[in-house]
Amino acid sequence: MKKLGLLPRLIIAIIFGILIGSFAPEIIIAILATFNDIFGNFLGFVIPLIIIGFVAPGIGDLGEKAGKLLGITAGMAYGSTVLFGTITYFVASLVLPSFLDVGSINFNATDPGEALVGSLFTVEMPPAFGVMTALLLAFILGLGIAVIKGETLKKGIREFSEIINKLITVGIIPLLPIHIAGIFANMTYTGQVFTILSVFAKVFIMILILHWVTLLTQFSIAAAFTGENPLKMLGTMLPAYFTAIGTQSSAATIPVTVRQTYKIGVKKDIADFVVPLCATIHLSGSTITLLSCSMAIMMLNGQAVNFLGLFPFILMLGVVMVAAPGVPGGAVMAALAILESMLGFSQPMLSLMIALYIAQDSFGTACNVTGDAAIATIVNKISGNKLEPTI
Repeated sequence: MKKLGLLPRLIIAIIFGILIGSFAPEIIIAILATFNDIFGNFLGFVIPLIIIGFVAPGIGDLGEKAGKLLGITAGMAYGSTVLFGTITYFVASLVLPSFLDVGSINFNATDPGEALVGSLFTVEMPPAFGVMTALLLAFILGLGIAVIKGETLKKGIREFSEIINKLITVGIIPLLPIHIAGIFANMTYTGQVFTILSVFAKVFIMILILHWVTLLTQFSIAAAFTGENPLKMLGTMLPAYFTAIGTQSSAATIPVTVRQTYKIGVKKDIADFVVPLCATIHLSGSTITLLSCSMAIMMLNGQAVNFLGLFPFILMLGVVMVAAPGVPGGAVMAALAILESMLGFSQPMLSLMIALYIAQDSFGTACNVTGDAAIATIVNKISGNKLEPTI
């Protein structure tokens, strides 16, 4: 199983969970629910630590790279993330109600006839501090590192970030298939799973179309700056797109993204600066996936979905996911905090969100990294350079 990627393992877990839920007695479902409850409580404990481990070093690194080029690149990356997140809201608001049965699933049900099978026992794991405290602490530490240039604190926070990365990759990610199997076994046992699967197959199609439209728009804007053919530039970046689908990591795809950006004609020093930076801060694809899945779950749960409620969430997504794309599934792990605090997601909703996001993670990552080259092209033009392929 370790040789398989995360997505194949999750697909196997979903199938296995459906089979268990179809044939196993309630006690087996209850045992899996107990694991899910303990694992969910542990996630709740870890979420504030993830925020500090991802956001503080990311802000610290950005602050150290002072300069006009940094401001331009970071502004465009964040603007792209917010713009396409906002577009996603309006598209999803129109499309999702056409095939969603709003309010059809009560994820927070207390009526035994509606609720999922409960756990046999629970282990309380209260977090050391709340999500907002973690966000404020991450900002203070990150900005403080940049301002005082404290090497000791910088080294300490980076080592803490490495611990969190290890915790996710070695402790949480390997247990996710069991967690997801338990969720789908429980939903199958209570008759909810086929509603979920039929709905999200359509949601995924919508997400993919949004990804492709986003890339076409990004490269059309870049072409307007440079006079180049957007389809030709997009075609040059396809190796990076498909590499990201395989790796599920923006960071791991950087070498291929940089190479293909050279081929578009971006000056080497611009590409070498912009692409690695955007790999940690440009998250349009991940935002599209997270927002679409969030809105679908909220609608199924009967929650109100409105722009004033979700726009602050879009703005925060671009912040909390800084540096998360280096870890497969890292973006949704970082976003769990604001899903809970800003959108009111319960533990079952958060768990389902993890499963749904990771199923689309590789495509969101591919959208992120491919769009990085469009930003690099614009920065190259702003810097006064012409597109001159070096490979």
